[in-house]
Amino acid sequence: MREFVITTDTTCDLPDDYLKQYNLKIVPLYYSFDDVVYGDKKQLSPKEFYDRMRGGSMPTTMAVNPDTAREIFTGILNEGYDILHIAFSSALSGSYSVAAATARDLCEEIPGANIRVIDSLCASMGEGLLVHKAVMMKEAGKTMNEIADWLENNKLNLCHIFTVDDLHHLRRGGRVSKTTAIIGTLINVKPILHVNDEGRLVSLNNVRGRKKALVSLVEQMEKRISGYEDKNDTVFISHGDSIEDAEYVASLVRERFGIKNILINYVCPTIGSHSGPGTIALFFMGNPR
Repeated sequence: MREFVITTDTTCDLPDDYLKQYNLKIVPLYYSFDDVVYGDKKQLSPKEFYDRMRGGSMPTTMAVNPDTAREIFTGILNEGYDILHIAFSSALSGSYSVAAATARDLCEEIPGANIRVIDSLCASMGEGLLVHKAVMMKEAGKTMNEIADWLENNKLNLCHIFTVDDLHHLRRGGRVSKTTAIIGTLINVKPILHVNDEGRLVSLNNVRGRKKALVSLVEQMEKRISGYEDKNDTVFISHGDSIEDAEYVASLVRERFGIKNILINYVCPTIGSHSGPGTIALFFMGNPR
């Protein structure tokens, strides 16, 4: 049985040192400001990206380039490896479709090629946490097919609970109406959202004030974690350039659940373009999603 490489998308939001440590290959998604495209070799720092948004510049986003996906996959196959690709939710991007089509083509063209593409139905560090589970199983000696089967059977227990600081970014993405965004902003309403079983962003409820919204993330976790405590040795938190709030949520998680291993990182530009500065998201295993 051949060795395999785990690949994923920019949208996994895992830190660069983590990607390097576990030899994870990234298929880039792209974004642009004022017709300048970023996302592969040309990048903005997270701070610069969110500062531009705070200054009123609105980015646009693009899915995976099929030629880039093909080049990355072909390079790995030519080195003699199989590929396990964990893709951004198909309900939020065309990236899964690009990866799946590329995999089918290459498996027909290259004798012995083996690529499994997983529609994670996840976003940001929810996708990243699913990748982390795959990495840990690989480190433990599991085969590619064993890992892929586990991912398919367990991905709907990967919980995403998040809040945004500015409703107008959700309005731009069609998640809330213009009227809701204006009124909600005036009365300081903060939405609590999650990713459903279809991999879509949907609202759970609204609370008044930022502090209550952050506490509510952990309260939602408490509703879902029962029976999954032993599967949550690691919890992930992502943020839209709001590290102090992310650390506050991490402190609540440690205090309430005794979980010590918490990885915090930025929401990438592809997702941050739609959620905006100040987004805070909490990811863990639970039931129901």
